[in-house]
Amino acid sequence: MSNFGCRFCGAPLTETFCDLGTSPVSNSFIRPEQAHWPEPFYALKVYVCSECLLVQLPEHKPADQIFSDDYVYFSSYSDSWLAHARAYCDMAAARFGLGPGSRVIEIASNDGYLLQYFKAMGVPVLGIEPSKSVADAAAAKGIPTLVRFFGRTLGAELSAEGKGADLLLGNNVLAHVPDINDFVAGLKAVLKPAGAITMEFPHLAKLIASVQFDTIYHEHYSYLSLGTVERIFARHGLALFDVEELPTHGGSLRIYARHAEAKVPERTNRVDALLARERAEGLAELAGYCGFDSRVREVKMRLLEFLIAAKREGKRVVAHGAAAKGNTLLNYCGVRGDFIDYVVDRNPAKQGRLLPGTRIPVRPPQAIEQDHPDYLLILPWNIRDEIIASMAYVRAWGGRFVVPVPQVEVIA
Repeated sequence: MSNFGCRFCGAPLTETFCDLGTSPVSNSFIRPEQAHWPEPFYALKVYVCSECLLVQLPEHKPADQIFSDDYVYFSSYSDSWLAHARAYCDMAAARFGLGPGSRVIEIASNDGYLLQYFKAMGVPVLGIEPSKSVADAAAAKGIPTLVRFFGRTLGAELSAEGKGADLLLGNNVLAHVPDINDFVAGLKAVLKPAGAITMEFPHLAKLIASVQFDTIYHEHYSYLSLGTVERIFARHGLALFDVEELPTHGGSLRIYARHAEAKVPERTNRVDALLARERAEGLAELAGYCGFDSRVREVKMRLLEFLIAAKREGKRVVAHGAAAKGNTLLNYCGVRGDFIDYVVDRNPAKQGRLLPGTRIPVRPPQAIEQDHPDYLLILPWNIRDEIIASMAYVRAWGGRFVVPVPQVEVIA
């Protein structure tokens, strides 16, 4: 039994969803001069609340120490994610009639990857980003950005200053907040009376179905179903009126919400249809969350079997993408430099550093052209197609791609 209470309803957390042992914070990359320093590891044990069914990881390290001034995740280094952001802006501008008299606020706006497209349309924007490293990159693009954590206090401040949102959005942030009640209360406070909210987050149903355990790490405090999110929003006076299923991050949801008292836009059939599907998949009952842990262990064993066989055959394996999900995978499976020579990444902020925990070095992608490895292990499998297309030249020397989740797949 844990000593933690549910971050939504406060009930004691007694039911384990998945136990990945201990792991360092996934984006705490190690500088070379710190290679021999000790490194803190924290429990990576996920619970499901027996009362409200929120799947969650207790806060072992304060959020302000994770999303710090040295945060190294920059959204703009993924071409497919930029295309996703641009398409969203085109859609939202048309659907909500956004123009020079509107205001768009993005929470966790990172390096301005999305707001830059609204800005180019002439729509006033404001980013809210707690990590100074990426906020500075946004400011360099001309995106006004507040370096603060978002919650009830900041939402009320912006509203009092006449800076309410016509469109309030957050991509992959709802799962990243330790106090989800304070965060959603902040959404309510800053949203204009006729405004709309969109939030994107990985769908718990997809995580379970495809054994996406590597999306569990200390930055992700909550793992969300539509049913649980609807309950959380309803408690704070917000109503869902639409939902879309997206392919991003292995399967995500984009929810649309408004003030409950607004009554319009009317709720689409897609919300109730997806809620019914979640019930059919067992997500409305505690029993539906059992058995995931054993499926995770099977993925671990299959990856280790592949790597051991490859090494026994004298093959060289390198990885692509110094992603947070990759760090969860490698640390849980105990994969270090004895199996993987190095990992390549496009992000200069990660190059030259070492992966947390495993201490595998990060190099630029050009290293692969020089070394001709036999296998390229794709850690951010959610953008596998983008990586395979960009690295197609490895086939020239017989190199092959490997995708580890939901099962080991070797692609010639």
